[in-house]
Amino acid sequence: MRTIVARLDSDGDVLLAGPAVRAAAHAGEVVLLCGHGGAQAAELLPGVTRVVRWDCPWIANPAPEVRTPDIEGVVALLKGIRADVALVLTSFHQSALPLALMLRLAGVPKIVARSTDYPGSLLDVRLRDDPDVPEAERALEVARAAGFELPPGDDGRLLVRPLPEPAEVGPYVVVHPGASVPARAWSPDRCARAVVALAEAGHRVLVTGGPNEVELTGYVAGAHGVDLGGRTTFAELAGVLARADAVVVGNTGPAHLAAAVGTPVVSLFAPVVPAVRWAPYGRHVLLGDQEAPCKDSRARECPIPGHPCLDQVTPDRVVAAVAELVGVRT
Repeated sequence: MRTIVARLDSDGDVLLAGPAVRAAAHAGEVVLLCGHGGAQAAELLPGVTRVVRWDCPWIANPAPEVRTPDIEGVVALLKGIRADVALVLTSFHQSALPLALMLRLAGVPKIVARSTDYPGSLLDVRLRDDPDVPEAERALEVARAAGFELPPGDDGRLLVRPLPEPAEVGPYVVVHPGASVPARAWSPDRCARAVVALAEAGHRVLVTGGPNEVELTGYVAGAHGVDLGGRTTFAELAGVLARADAVVVGNTGPAHLAAAVGTPVVSLFAPVVPAVRWAPYGRHVLLGDQEAPCKDSRARECPIPGHPCLDQVTPDRVVAAVAELVGVRT
């Protein structure tokens, strides 16, 4: 049995597909189809035999052009995989049907996805409902609809492959100030003040970020934190998070990475998407006004002056949330 599991957006989304991947892998090989923005996470997922990268024009942001040779090339690639079944995993605002059409043209005999729109002959198994449950559970439901189940002893939590040993030794708390979507980030000034408050409370504080966030992490770390911005691969970041007492982070990939390594999360969660679906799938404390005017807007840039949903959270509240979580791991 060979299964294509498609999750075409970012690292966090791919991590949340992990339980569905493991269910499919219990029955055979899994080829994970993802965008370049999710490939780092894909390489960490247990059960993945092969990763195929493709930036999908109706999912990626910014979106690449739709070009006939590119689409024909992907169809040929999918055909060459010779899959027995495909699981198309999407968020509530995404359609599975364009990819289902390409999979059908590639000759995949069984295609399973969730679709509120009429799929015609594009899907063999269609989940019509859109339950308000964590994203990892929604994805696992698609795998189960295809006939896959988690192996015995697998409780469905997020997991990653064994990690390299990090250079940093504990104890420490991680603050990750960046976010892939600006509307979901706590302001740099608030993050910097939180680092000071955590340090004054007796914590050693590491500040993490990607290569394009080194100016941000340097500012946030200041004189009270250790700046690791741009100094870790995604796998190395997972190792750093795994040894942390807690991680302070917005709704972005490292929040789900922390959950996948069992570290509790102080989640600074802007309600532009629902927390019931996207909060860290593990032990966490949720901070931020979930009834703010931006609720469910899916805004990428904050539409409300002053970013009140997150910037009303004080550094002292973050310190208190960290105190609640230290010593409690999943």
